[in-house]
Amino acid sequence: MKILVLGGQGFIGQNLCQRLLSEGHDIRVLEYNVNPERCLEGILYKQGNFMKIDTYKDMLKDIDVVYHLVSTTNANNSNREIKRDIEENVIGTVNLLDACVEAGVKKVVFTSSGGTIYGIPNEVPIKENHPNNPLCSYGITKLAIEKYLNLYHHLYGLDYVSLRLSNPYGPFHQSMTQGLINVILQKAIKGEPIEVWGDGKVERDYIYIDDAIDVLDMVKDKTVEEKVFNVGSGQSHSICDIINAVESAIGEKIPVIYKEARAQDVPVNVLDIKRIKSYFGWKPKVSLSRGIHLTYRDLITNNLHGEKEVNDFEKIQK
Repeated sequence: MKILVLGGQGFIGQNLCQRLLSEGHDIRVLEYNVNPERCLEGILYKQGNFMKIDTYKDMLKDIDVVYHLVSTTNANNSNREIKRDIEENVIGTVNLLDACVEAGVKKVVFTSSGGTIYGIPNEVPIKENHPNNPLCSYGITKLAIEKYLNLYHHLYGLDYVSLRLSNPYGPFHQSMTQGLINVILQKAIKGEPIEVWGDGKVERDYIYIDDAIDVLDMVKDKTVEEKVFNVGSGQSHSICDIINAVESAIGEKIPVIYKEARAQDVPVNVLDIKRIKSYFGWKPKVSLSRGIHLTYRDLITNNLHGEKEVNDFEKIQK
């Protein structure tokens, strides 16, 4: 299968490309800035601007599946850059869909947002048919893209799947501003305090990256009537729960600085994952505790902080 991954060197993209490569697929990757150190042998990489379809339109030739993992904003900054969010992500995606139709692409797999697209839930766990009232532009544009995917499916027969991911964590996550578990682990290893917005009781659904990649991988091969799926652990954990779990993984206490709560943070978000289980026979395999230990091991064994922490990790596991 010939596959184009937009954002193939990001957190999700790097993990996905490793999986697809192991399965023998022909993979092409578009990145705004290609990092040679993150290139995988056997994959064609191209540096290009997602907003400018002419910079990568040629990569769509003979492609079967496009993975759309790109977003130029995030939930934290999108309300400060609403026009940019719309112009780059919504318009950029519509240009992509036009090019996909023209090139004869069979399917688009889109990573939407289970954490922002619903807003404050009326009930939990949140089902896919729950009302959508995002509190940030990021969630609104994700929802708009889902609607355009459905429109292009109706108009041109372009197949698609929209995966409303919860909060993935695990290897290759390098951001120090997004991804609570990875950020806490990186700061804890460095001995830096953790900043918590609010009282730490905000609850979220966290999914280990391998479980998320299982879904991203399997949906490319099967056409189903439903097009929108929640993808999460189906369990909620507070920020305090995460801090406690990280402390258990590293074997020491973490200093915490509490700050004023943010308006865009909904109090609880946990996804109902019955639909994805029913259609694809999938279920998450990695527990929160196990996932945090695996993520910690990845951070320290990739020479992020030296031999001492590797030895400490081995002692904790024993």
